[in-house]
Amino acid sequence: MRSSRATSGRRILHVLGLVGLLVMTMLGGALGAQAAPSGAAYVAGTVQVSDRVTRVLVYSPSMDRVVPSDVIHPVGGGPAPTFYLLTGIGGGEDGISWFNNTEATQFFADKHVNVVLPVGGKYSMYTDWMADDPVLGRNKWQTFLTRELPPVIDRAFGTTGVNAIGGVSMAAGPVLDLAVQAPDVYRAVGSYSGCAGTSDVNGQAMVRSMVELRGGGNVNNMWGAGGGPAWIEHDPVVQAERLRGKALFLSAASGVPGAVDRLDPLLAIPQGLVGGALESITARCTAVMDARLRSLGIPATVVYRDVGSHTWGLFEAEMRDSWAVIGPSIGA
Repeated sequence: MRSSRATSGRRILHVLGLVGLLVMTMLGGALGAQAAPSGAAYVAGTVQVSDRVTRVLVYSPSMDRVVPSDVIHPVGGGPAPTFYLLTGIGGGEDGISWFNNTEATQFFADKHVNVVLPVGGKYSMYTDWMADDPVLGRNKWQTFLTRELPPVIDRAFGTTGVNAIGGVSMAAGPVLDLAVQAPDVYRAVGSYSGCAGTSDVNGQAMVRSMVELRGGGNVNNMWGAGGGPAWIEHDPVVQAERLRGKALFLSAASGVPGAVDRLDPLLAIPQGLVGGALESITARCTAVMDARLRSLGIPATVVYRDVGSHTWGLFEAEMRDSWAVIGPSIGA
């Protein structure tokens, strides 16, 4: 179990990164900025968090904002592939993230891979919204994560150009959708403790609970009327055939709390009724996606844990399990 000292240290680094973001924004990204092709995303600045982590501030033309990402550097010489990891419903903007709530930096300390942890996208489903939302603003996360951020990372860090993506909770379905929508960008996908379906009654209810009930946004600004063409287009269960040929890892737990949860009550969803109920729902959702892939004869590694609530301890364990599938698929 990680120590309170380590957790406090990550919180301090997170604050320093946010300060760096503010400074770079005020300076217009002058320090360490790349020359930007017209209309293209570019590095607006960097903050050195540690010898292994750099916070990269990337300007997104589609959203007209700077989006920070923490990049864990690879070990060993030569170009390395890239693993993008998306966080849950708060997008990491609330300080709850892979970087702050897990030992991801330590896990990847001996691995030849760039790990990119974007900060942003709260309540957005990491998709391109049809219209700006009065509450959630402009969201063009599909564009950012498939056309803007990867080329910038490739240029800045000299990668191999081979990518994988993983996501937890709210992001677990969207990472599958991103692989569907941009098949040439992501070779492997890790979907942890989430729901992929969006267009049926249950899927619509899950999306509305995250975007509207939790985020205060309007899903009509995202994909139009519920169950319409855009909802179907972005439903990985319906579009599962388009995942053929990719390395797929899906996982969820029973919802019964256990040692795997390693709960930090200040930073994770409480164990018991809330966390347990949420995780049991994701297990049912995962079973639906699993059945769909099986019906199409699409190979996937699917793990159902007997113990685990909707906490970062579980999420980290799922990510670590997925690496046996994701790492070899991208040459890491």
